[in-house]
Amino acid sequence: MDADHADLLDRLEQFYDAVPRDAARVEDHGSCVLFVREGAGWPFYARPRRGATRSPSLADLNTVRSRQRELGLPEALEWVHEINPELLTVARSAGLSVLEAPLLVLDPAALADPAAFTHVPVRLLTAATPTTAANVAARRAVAAIGFAAPGTSRGEAGPAQRDAALRGLDVAALDEELTRIANGSRLAALAETPDEGTLASGMAMRVGDVAEIAGVATLPSARRRGLAAAVTATLAHALLAEGVEVVFLSAGSEEIARVYLRAGFRRIGTACIAEPPTITPH
Repeated sequence: MDADHADLLDRLEQFYDAVPRDAARVEDHGSCVLFVREGAGWPFYARPRRGATRSPSLADLNTVRSRQRELGLPEALEWVHEINPELLTVARSAGLSVLEAPLLVLDPAALADPAAFTHVPVRLLTAATPTTAANVAARRAVAAIGFAAPGTSRGEAGPAQRDAALRGLDVAALDEELTRIANGSRLAALAETPDEGTLASGMAMRVGDVAEIAGVATLPSARRRGLAAAVTATLAHALLAEGVEVVFLSAGSEEIARVYLRAGFRRIGTACIAEPPTITPH
Protein backbone atom coordinates (compact mmCIF):
# COMPACT_ATOMS: atom_id res chain seq x y z
CA MET A 1 0.00 0.00 0.00
CA ASP A 2 1.51 3.33 -1.05
CA ALA A 3 1.57 6.39 1.20
CA ASP A 4 -1.27 8.20 -0.60
CA HIS A 5 -3.55 5.17 -0.35
CA ALA A 6 -2.69 4.72 3.32
CA ASP A 7 -3.38 8.41 4.01
CA LEU A 8 -6.75 8.20 2.25
CA LEU A 9 -7.79 5.15 4.27
CA ASP A 10 -6.71 6.92 7.46
CA ARG A 11 -8.94 9.88 6.60
CA LEU A 12 -11.86 7.51 6.16
CA GLU A 13 -11.04 5.88 9.49
CA GLN A 14 -11.09 9.30 11.17
CA PHE A 15 -14.52 9.91 9.62
CA TYR A 16 -15.89 6.54 10.77
CA ASP A 17 -14.73 7.29 14.30
CA ALA A 18 -16.07 10.85 14.36
CA VAL A 19 -19.48 10.59 12.70
CA PRO A 20 -21.38 8.75 15.48
CA ARG A 21 -19.93 10.71 18.37
CA ASP A 22 -22.35 13.64 18.41
CA ALA A 23 -25.30 11.23 18.76
CA ALA A 24 -23.81 8.47 20.89
CA ARG A 25 -21.90 7.71 24.04
CA VAL A 26 -18.70 5.76 23.57
CA GLU A 27 -17.59 2.64 25.42
CA ASP A 28 -14.15 1.04 25.05
CA HIS A 29 -13.98 -2.75 25.15
CA GLY A 30 -10.39 -3.84 24.63
CA SER A 31 -9.43 -2.90 21.08
CA CYS A 32 -13.08 -2.28 20.17
CA VAL A 33 -15.16 0.85 20.63
CA LEU A 34 -18.94 0.63 20.95
CA PHE A 35 -21.12 3.57 19.93
CA VAL A 36 -24.38 3.61 21.89
CA ARG A 37 -26.95 5.97 20.39
CA GLU A 38 -28.49 8.49 22.73
CA GLY A 39 -32.13 9.04 21.75
CA ALA A 40 -34.09 8.01 18.67
CA GLY A 41 -32.60 6.64 15.49
CA TRP A 42 -30.99 3.58 13.97
CA PRO A 43 -28.63 1.91 16.48
CA PHE A 44 -24.90 2.23 15.98
CA TYR A 45 -22.28 -0.52 15.99
CA ALA A 46 -18.85 -1.46 17.29
CA ARG A 47 -15.60 -0.75 15.45
CA PRO A 48 -11.89 -1.31 16.05
CA ARG A 49 -10.75 1.40 18.46
CA ARG A 50 -8.82 4.12 16.70
CA GLY A 51 -5.27 4.29 18.03
CA ALA A 52 -5.34 0.80 19.56
CA THR A 53 -1.98 -0.96 19.51
CA ARG A 54 -3.46 -4.24 18.24
CA SER A 55 -6.35 -5.50 16.18
CA PRO A 56 -9.43 -6.71 18.13
CA SER A 57 -9.11 -10.22 19.49
CA LEU A 58 -11.75 -12.93 19.81
CA ALA A 59 -12.05 -12.00 23.48
CA ASP A 60 -12.69 -8.35 22.52
CA LEU A 61 -15.43 -9.41 20.11
CA ASN A 62 -17.06 -11.64 22.71
CA THR A 63 -16.98 -8.83 25.28
CA VAL A 64 -18.47 -6.18 23.00
CA ARG A 65 -21.15 -8.56 21.70
CA SER A 66 -22.12 -9.42 25.26
CA ARG A 67 -22.46 -5.71 26.00
CA GLN A 68 -24.59 -5.18 22.87
CA ARG A 69 -26.92 -7.99 23.97
CA GLU A 70 -27.11 -6.48 27.45
CA LEU A 71 -28.16 -3.13 25.96
CA GLY A 72 -30.60 -4.72 23.51
CA LEU A 73 -28.52 -3.59 20.51
CA PRO A 74 -27.76 -5.48 17.29
CA GLU A 75 -24.50 -7.43 17.48
CA ALA A 76 -22.92 -5.42 14.65
CA LEU A 77 -19.22 -4.81 14.02
CA GLU A 78 -17.83 -2.70 11.15
CA TRP A 79 -14.30 -2.11 9.91
CA VAL A 80 -12.14 -1.48 6.83
CA HIS A 81 -10.37 -4.69 5.82
CA GLU A 82 -7.19 -2.97 4.62
CA ILE A 83 -6.75 -1.31 8.03
CA ASN A 84 -7.58 -4.40 10.15
CA PRO A 85 -6.95 -7.38 7.84
CA GLU A 86 -6.69 -9.89 10.73
CA LEU A 87 -10.23 -9.13 11.88
CA LEU A 88 -11.96 -10.99 9.06
CA THR A 89 -10.67 -14.36 10.28
CA VAL A 90 -11.36 -13.46 13.92
CA ALA A 91 -14.94 -12.40 13.18
CA ARG A 92 -15.66 -15.58 11.26
CA SER A 93 -14.12 -17.69 14.02
CA ALA A 94 -16.62 -16.00 16.37
CA GLY A 95 -19.44 -17.32 14.21
CA LEU A 96 -20.26 -13.99 12.61
CA SER A 97 -21.40 -13.58 9.02
CA VAL A 98 -19.33 -10.92 7.23
CA LEU A 99 -20.48 -8.79 4.31
CA GLU A 100 -17.45 -7.68 2.29
CA ALA A 101 -18.71 -4.48 0.68
CA PRO A 102 -16.75 -2.68 -2.06
CA LEU A 103 -15.40 0.59 -0.63
CA LEU A 104 -15.25 3.34 -3.25
CA VAL A 105 -13.99 6.91 -3.36
CA LEU A 106 -14.93 9.63 -5.83
CA ASP A 107 -12.54 10.66 -8.59
CA PRO A 108 -13.69 14.29 -9.04
CA ALA A 109 -12.33 14.41 -12.59
CA ALA A 110 -14.53 11.44 -13.53
CA LEU A 111 -17.73 12.66 -11.84
CA ALA A 112 -20.64 12.29 -14.24
CA ASP A 113 -23.43 14.76 -14.97
CA PRO A 114 -26.64 13.44 -13.32
CA ALA A 115 -28.54 14.23 -16.53
CA ALA A 116 -26.45 11.60 -18.31
CA PHE A 117 -28.37 8.89 -16.45
CA THR A 118 -32.00 10.02 -16.43
CA HIS A 119 -34.40 12.80 -17.32
CA VAL A 120 -36.08 12.50 -13.91
CA PRO A 121 -35.27 15.63 -11.87
CA VAL A 122 -33.21 15.21 -8.69
CA ARG A 123 -33.88 17.68 -5.90
CA LEU A 124 -31.41 18.46 -3.11
CA LEU A 125 -32.37 18.89 0.54
CA THR A 126 -29.74 21.10 2.17
CA ALA A 127 -29.40 23.81 4.79
CA ALA A 128 -29.93 26.34 2.00
CA THR A 129 -33.16 24.83 0.62
CA PRO A 130 -36.66 24.67 2.12
CA THR A 131 -36.90 21.18 3.64
CA THR A 132 -39.92 19.71 5.41
CA ALA A 133 -40.61 16.61 7.45
CA ALA A 134 -42.55 15.29 4.44
CA ASN A 135 -39.39 15.53 2.29
CA VAL A 136 -37.36 13.59 4.84
CA ALA A 137 -40.18 11.07 5.26
CA ALA A 138 -40.20 10.45 1.50
CA ARG A 139 -36.47 9.76 1.54
CA ARG A 140 -36.73 7.33 4.42
CA ALA A 141 -39.80 5.55 3.01
CA VAL A 142 -38.08 4.96 -0.35
CA ALA A 143 -35.02 3.63 1.50
CA ALA A 144 -37.18 1.27 3.57
CA ILE A 145 -38.84 -0.20 0.47
CA GLY A 146 -35.67 -0.25 -1.60
CA PHE A 147 -33.47 -1.97 0.97
CA ALA A 148 -36.18 -4.56 1.65
CA ALA A 149 -35.53 -5.80 -1.90
CA PRO A 150 -31.72 -5.69 -2.31
CA GLY A 151 -30.00 -5.57 -5.67
CA THR A 152 -30.68 -3.76 -8.90
CA SER A 153 -33.39 -5.93 -10.44
CA ARG A 154 -36.83 -4.51 -11.09
CA GLY A 155 -39.66 -5.61 -8.82
CA GLU A 156 -43.28 -5.02 -7.95
CA ALA A 157 -42.94 -2.70 -4.95
CA GLY A 158 -43.54 0.90 -5.92
CA PRO A 159 -45.32 4.11 -4.93
CA ALA A 160 -48.18 2.35 -3.12
CA GLN A 161 -45.74 0.49 -0.85
CA ARG A 162 -43.71 3.68 -0.33
CA ASP A 163 -46.83 5.56 0.77
CA ALA A 164 -47.80 2.74 3.13
CA ALA A 165 -44.29 2.86 4.67
CA LEU A 166 -44.74 6.57 5.45
CA ARG A 167 -47.22 5.68 8.19
CA GLY A 168 -44.69 3.61 10.14
CA LEU A 169 -41.80 6.08 10.27
CA ASP A 170 -40.27 7.21 13.55
CA VAL A 171 -41.18 10.88 14.10
CA ALA A 172 -38.16 11.48 16.34
CA ALA A 173 -35.84 10.11 13.66
CA LEU A 174 -37.40 12.45 11.10
CA ASP A 175 -36.84 15.40 13.42
CA GLU A 176 -33.21 14.39 13.96
CA GLU A 177 -32.56 14.21 10.22
CA LEU A 178 -34.21 17.60 9.69
CA THR A 179 -31.93 19.07 12.37
CA ARG A 180 -28.82 17.62 10.74
CA ILE A 181 -29.81 18.92 7.32
CA ALA A 182 -30.40 22.36 8.84
CA ASN A 183 -26.97 22.43 10.51
CA GLY A 184 -25.17 21.31 7.35
CA SER A 185 -23.86 17.97 8.59
CA ARG A 186 -26.20 16.07 6.28
CA LEU A 187 -27.82 16.56 2.91
CA ALA A 188 -30.24 14.44 0.93
CA ALA A 189 -31.46 14.03 -2.63
CA LEU A 190 -34.80 12.94 -4.08
CA ALA A 191 -35.46 11.79 -7.66
CA GLU A 192 -39.13 12.46 -8.25
CA THR A 193 -41.79 13.06 -10.87
CA PRO A 194 -45.09 14.94 -10.52
CA ASP A 195 -47.11 11.81 -11.25
CA GLU A 196 -45.15 9.15 -9.33
CA GLY A 197 -43.66 11.13 -6.46
CA THR A 198 -40.28 10.17 -5.01
CA LEU A 199 -38.79 7.17 -6.80
CA ALA A 200 -35.19 7.17 -5.54
CA SER A 201 -33.31 8.85 -2.74
CA GLY A 202 -30.00 9.08 -0.94
CA MET A 203 -28.18 11.13 1.65
CA ALA A 204 -24.70 12.17 2.69
CA MET A 205 -23.06 12.67 6.07
CA ARG A 206 -20.24 15.18 6.39
CA VAL A 207 -17.47 15.64 8.94
CA GLY A 208 -15.09 18.42 7.97
CA ASP A 209 -13.77 17.84 4.46
CA VAL A 210 -14.81 14.16 4.26
CA ALA A 211 -18.31 12.93 3.42
CA GLU A 212 -19.96 9.56 3.00
CA ILE A 213 -22.86 8.99 0.63
CA ALA A 214 -25.23 6.39 2.06
CA GLY A 215 -28.77 5.11 1.90
CA VAL A 216 -29.05 5.35 -1.89
CA ALA A 217 -32.17 3.40 -2.82
CA THR A 218 -34.67 3.09 -5.65
CA LEU A 219 -38.20 1.71 -5.53
CA PRO A 220 -38.01 -1.73 -7.19
CA SER A 221 -40.66 -0.76 -9.75
CA ALA A 222 -38.52 2.22 -10.86
CA ARG A 223 -35.17 0.44 -11.21
CA ARG A 224 -33.07 0.29 -14.38
CA ARG A 225 -33.86 3.94 -15.12
CA GLY A 226 -30.53 5.44 -13.96
CA LEU A 227 -32.05 6.99 -10.84
CA ALA A 228 -29.54 5.70 -8.25
CA ALA A 229 -26.59 6.90 -10.34
CA ALA A 230 -28.24 10.31 -10.81
CA VAL A 231 -28.94 10.66 -7.07
CA THR A 232 -25.35 9.70 -6.25
CA ALA A 233 -23.86 12.09 -8.80
CA THR A 234 -26.10 14.92 -7.61
CA LEU A 235 -24.99 14.45 -4.01
CA ALA A 236 -21.34 14.24 -5.07
CA HIS A 237 -21.55 17.48 -7.09
CA ALA A 238 -23.16 19.26 -4.13
CA LEU A 239 -20.52 18.02 -1.70
CA LEU A 240 -17.65 19.15 -3.92
CA ALA A 241 -19.31 22.55 -4.31
CA GLU A 242 -19.38 22.82 -0.51
CA GLY A 243 -15.62 22.20 -0.27
CA VAL A 244 -15.59 18.51 0.59
CA GLU A 245 -12.31 16.92 -0.52
CA VAL A 246 -13.04 13.21 -0.07
CA VAL A 247 -16.39 11.67 -1.01
CA PHE A 248 -16.77 7.94 -0.44
CA LEU A 249 -19.35 5.19 -0.11
CA SER A 250 -19.66 1.44 0.29
CA ALA A 251 -21.76 -0.78 -1.97
CA GLY A 252 -23.80 -3.78 -0.89
CA SER A 253 -22.43 -5.96 -3.69
CA GLU A 254 -20.21 -5.94 -6.77
CA GLU A 255 -23.36 -5.52 -8.88
CA ILE A 256 -24.40 -2.41 -6.98
CA ALA A 257 -20.82 -1.08 -7.07
CA ARG A 258 -21.05 -0.89 -10.87
CA VAL A 259 -23.71 1.81 -10.51
CA TYR A 260 -21.25 3.96 -8.56
CA LEU A 261 -18.35 3.23 -10.88
CA ARG A 262 -20.41 4.73 -13.73
CA ALA A 263 -20.99 7.85 -11.63
CA GLY A 264 -17.24 8.48 -11.18
CA PHE A 265 -16.15 6.41 -8.17
CA ARG A 266 -13.24 3.96 -7.98
CA ARG A 267 -12.62 1.09 -5.60
CA ILE A 268 -10.03 1.54 -2.86
CA GLY A 269 -10.79 -1.29 -0.45
CA THR A 270 -13.40 -3.35 1.34
CA ALA A 271 -15.77 -2.29 4.11
CA CYS A 272 -16.67 -5.25 6.33
CA ILE A 273 -19.93 -5.56 8.25
CA ALA A 274 -20.20 -8.51 10.65
CA GLU A 275 -23.39 -9.77 12.28
CA PRO A 276 -24.69 -13.09 13.59
CA PRO A 277 -25.94 -15.21 10.69
CA THR A 278 -29.62 -15.03 9.87
CA ILE A 279 -31.41 -18.28 10.65
CA THR A 280 -34.02 -19.05 8.02
CA PRO A 281 -36.94 -21.09 9.38
CA HIS A 282 -37.70 -24.33 7.55
